Amino acid sequence: MKTLYFECKMGAAGDMLAASLYELLDDEKREKFHESMVTLESLGIKTSIQSSIKCGITGSSFEVLIHGHKEEGQDWDGHHHHHDHKDEHQHDHHHDQAHHHHMSMGTLTEMIQAIPLAETIKSDAVSIYQIIAQAESQVHGLPVSEVHFHEVGQLDALADILAVCVLIDLIRPDQILASPIHVGSGHVHCAHGILPVPAPATALILEDIPIYSKELEGELCTPTGAALLKHFVSRFTPMPTMSIEKIGYGMGTKDFEVANCLRTFIGETKEELPDDTVFELRCNLDDMTGEDLAFAKEELLKAGALDVYTIAIGMKKSRPGVLLSVLCREDQRQEMAELIFRHTTSLGIREHKESRYLLRREVEKYGSSMGPVSVKKSLGYGCQKEKYEYEDIARLARKEKEPLEKIRRILDQERKMNSYKNEEEI
Repeated sequence: MKTLYFECKMGAAGDMLAASLYELLDDEKREKFHESMVTLESLGIKTSIQSSIKCGITGSSFEVLIHGHKEEGQDWDGHHHHHDHKDEHQHDHHHDQAHHHHMSMGTLTEMIQAIPLAETIKSDAVSIYQIIAQAESQVHGLPVSEVHFHEVGQLDALADILAVCVLIDLIRPDQILASPIHVGSGHVHCAHGILPVPAPATALILEDIPIYSKELEGELCTPTGAALLKHFVSRFTPMPTMSIEKIGYGMGTKDFEVANCLRTFIGETKEELPDDTVFELRCNLDDMTGEDLAFAKEELLKAGALDVYTIAIGMKKSRPGVLLSVLCREDQRQEMAELIFRHTTSLGIREHKESRYLLRREVEKYGSSMGPVSVKKSLGYGCQKEKYEYEDIARLARKEKEPLEKIRRILDQERKMNSYKNEEEI
């Protein structure tokens, strides 16, 4: 399985993620990346990749110029962090005016949609901005629609976000993993005052993600970096066993005693045997009506059983009967046994401990011309499968007064055409 792995021992920022991913590309894909970035020049955004050395390690840095100027140290309200404050007289009049121009989430979304990039890339970028806007709205106690950002700071962040979205689309890994994130320590000075690290918005974005803090003082994980990882990474874990093909080094702007870089690995991982143990509870029944048995199965499933099924069997005295099987987790065994005794005529239950091989499952939402449909995808062990959610296509079949098979064909054709269109746009 083609796996992308982010090592976040020095946190994560949008420019570091972009630079590390760029280093993984071959020359042809690097050319495609630069062609995509040229589309941002109409917004006053110019990007470049520079060679950078930290503590003797050579890597790359992703640099952004907004209206010909480099922006550093801005928080999400566009204000300068105190320790990075720059002399405003360095900026020309046009640039200084941009400092006072605010943008809403709606304006940013419209701006992204107008850029001539593939729809999947733009959709990723909008989703990432929504993660940040949601966190900012919670911190400031405002609806998302009322959260406003300074234009210059947002164009700088927009360049980072779109660059990472384009790079992920060019690499197209089967899965994206990351290490727990080092967030740094201490405090950061901004327009709102002195805030703890991680800053409140970053901390909200990082909820449910493993993070840690060491003695290194500074803000290592930015809101942009946190949101990019939250959107793209499926699992935060120590590095799995990988056959490494290439390593990318994305350098940060600050210098520490430790090399300030984010490493990204691309390589092959083998499917690991699943750590997925289930228990099967079984009993033989020959004196229950179909109605009573159906009720028992419904109650077991309602209580959280993984699966409940019956098999026709022949029992002693040549009686026809059924074998009732209930699959459950270890901590559900007692409850399931009690329910089996309560709702069936069984006097004894047999228990088996079993391991399962599982495909990794994902659900993709597709907005078809007929209405929204969920596509269930299964990946792993050298195979890839997908099918439409039955309830969704059944709803469309009734609405369109067409058979299920025709609905499936229409959806297949639409998705194939969209795929071709996206490839052409790239």
